Amino acid sequence: MDTMRDRFAPVASRLLDEDPRVAVVLAEIGKDGFAEALRRHPDRVINVGIREQLLVGAAAGLALTGLRPVVHTFASFLVERPFEQVKLDLGHQDTGAVLVSAAASFDWPAGGYTHMAPGDVALLDTLDGWTVHVPGHPDEAETLLRHAIAAGDDKVYVRLSVQANGQGLAVDGQHFLTVRQGRSGVVVAVGPMLDTVLAATEGLDVTVLYATTVRPFDAAGLRRATEAAGTDVVLVEPYLAGTSTTAVSEALADVPHRILGLGVGRRELRRYGTIEEHVAAHGLDARSLRERIGGFVRAGRVSVRP
Repeated sequence: MDTMRDRFAPVASRLLDEDPRVAVVLAEIGKDGFAEALRRHPDRVINVGIREQLLVGAAAGLALTGLRPVVHTFASFLVERPFEQVKLDLGHQDTGAVLVSAAASFDWPAGGYTHMAPGDVALLDTLDGWTVHVPGHPDEAETLLRHAIAAGDDKVYVRLSVQANGQGLAVDGQHFLTVRQGRSGVVVAVGPMLDTVLAATEGLDVTVLYATTVRPFDAAGLRRATEAAGTDVVLVEPYLAGTSTTAVSEALADVPHRILGLGVGRRELRRYGTIEEHVAAHGLDARSLRERIGGFVRAGRVSVRP
């Protein structure tokens, strides 16, 4: 199966052909995938070199001229390194762009900590007005990328990962999907975490929601799920643990509720290792998730006994 990033360049290249507003801005990384598109559209495929601040600044400038820039590099170089430009050139100037990242969280362990960005979504949460898509399959990545580019002049982040579920679902760029129904809690699986969450919760009486668009957060969808399953909520996110717990609290502010936020821990793992080893070390494998989710659900049952 191709990866989400494998799908990105062909889709973006087709959109360059179809829509004269679309432009692609690169900082060396990913340029080979746009070689043919560069020949066809030399004025709308721009490689600024290894200059990540300029990458975002140039995109903002293109947006001011009426173009719809699609900006691509690794997450740590797209959100963290040029954060001031994301904040000011895009946010403060109220210009739109589609930021498309690769190497999510610890996707490339051999690159070391400089190439890891588990805090990217949390960092964007400090800014106003961003839509954040976290696809869990290449088909979903294509759908959400098309949604993002067509979203007028909105500010959109599309988080691509080599980790993926076995099957893509029909996502709409707005709502959570109900994948499994239960009566003893709600588990929200974000993007590539769905297959692992389904394995971890097999036999547990919980509702599983699938989230590929996390900002805006589908508060209405979560509330509907809690009406039958109760207000014990577990978030399983492929980035910094607890990133969306505030969104859950706001969605359920008027009812008693419990939240468990699972994801990438704050402790830095200083050995490169493999993706699988990082997953296990952060407790995001099926076995660890089952222990943590099961324990949380059982504790909730005990707490409501008369």
